[in-house]
Amino acid sequence: MKANVGTIDRILRIIVGVALIALAATGKVGPWGYLGVIPLATGLFRFCPAYTLLGIRTCPVPGAPK
Repeated sequence: MKANVGTIDRILRIIVGVALIALAATGKVGPWGYLGVIPLATGLFRFCPAYTLLGIRTCPVPGAPK
């Protein structure tokens, strides 16, 4: 698994994931809020399978000119 999630994307995924899980745990939203595990995991591992399928990459390619 090569990283394909950049820094800003990663931070946003982690924030959204934690927020959804917290809302579900406190009963503010239904059980679907536990789907926040998905953006949380993709943010922590810096890898998104959907990005691979779609050919998207939000992190810089190593060795590429800046």
